[in-house]
Amino acid sequence: MLFLSHQVELKDIEVNIYNYITANIHKVCFMRIRDLANATHVSTTTILRFCKKFGCEGYSDFRLRLQLYTEELDKKALEVSSIDEMPFIEFLKRTSFPEFQEKINAAATILKETDLVLFVGIGTSSTMAGYGAMLYSSLFTLALNIEDPLNTPLYNISSNLDSKICLITISVSGENEDLIDCINQLKIHKSHIISITNSANSTISRLSDVNLPYYTNTEMYRETNITSQLPVTYILEMLARKVHQIKNEK
Repeated sequence: MLFLSHQVELKDIEVNIYNYITANIHKVCFMRIRDLANATHVSTTTILRFCKKFGCEGYSDFRLRLQLYTEELDKKALEVSSIDEMPFIEFLKRTSFPEFQEKINAAATILKETDLVLFVGIGTSSTMAGYGAMLYSSLFTLALNIEDPLNTPLYNISSNLDSKICLITISVSGENEDLIDCINQLKIHKSHIISITNSANSTISRLSDVNLPYYTNTEMYRETNITSQLPVTYILEMLARKVHQIKNEK
């Protein structure tokens, strides 16, 4: 809530002040208390009470903290850099290396014996999980996307399905706790785990039967991870086509 890390309980008139400040945040940084009072149709005393709710001694203190907050916001609002093709080119080269092909073959060996593929991811990785579920269902077996892993318990899976389920976990960092919980629930059932992560040195990669790392530049915009999902798309499609090919050879 502005420069505070917690919520503040505001009266209706104070909500109007708050809404005005957030809509005119850079302007308010240079307004006198009388100007802000006039703009929000309240008294200066009301403004002072509002400032104290934000832990400030007075209006000058509030305005200073607001200025520092806006400067921090401006620093985070950086331009998004142009796409650098080199990491993608290097990734594509690595996919032809024997080590990577061995991982693809190991994952395909698991999936060819799988009756149900479960996909899970958070944020943009969840979008990729949805795409993977659609693609794999189309090419070789039923696949479902777990859209809300936090509220989708997996401990009631029938023992008859244990070895016939494979969880494909997609995560840039490989450290999301909700995804780790999903993996641990399925490992109890002795189901197989395949992960697609940005690095092989993560908790999720180490918990997996097969990890497919892609090693690309991690990119953040403000609080959002905007790391490219192009390598993930390529891995999903490469693996799906490999399994489809193996099954058709029978």
